[in-house]
Amino acid sequence: MAGKLDYGWHLRQVMATRGMFSTTDLIAPLAERGIKLSSSQVYRLVVERPERLSLKILMALLDILDCAMEDLIEPVTVAEPGKKTKAAGGDAGVGALRPKRARITSTDQ
Repeated sequence: MAGKLDYGWHLRQVMATRGMFSTTDLIAPLAERGIKLSSSQVYRLVVERPERLSLKILMALLDILDCAMEDLIEPVTVAEPGKKTKAAGGDAGVGALRPKRARITSTDQ
C-alpha cells in the first residue's frame, strides 16, 4: 500500500480569493440558503479542518463561493511511517552479543 489518504481543507484560501476575509462573512449567505450556524461554528468551519461535514453545507459553500469541490478539498496521500529495522545479528537481537560474566578462580601459587 502506498499510504493513507487524507485531505487538505482550503476554505479560508478560497474565501480570501473572493474578498471574504472575516469568518462572519459566511453567516448571512449560509442563512439565505437555509443553514443556520452560530458565529463560533462558522469560525471552526473556516479555521479548522472539519472531520465531518454535511453535504448541504458543502453544497452551500460551493454555491456561495462559486467554486468546485476540488478548490475546497484536496486529496493528500500520507506516507506510512517506516518499519523499524532490526539490530545487527538478525533475529537474535542482543542475545548472543551480551557480555559474559567474568569468573574468578583461585590459583594457588
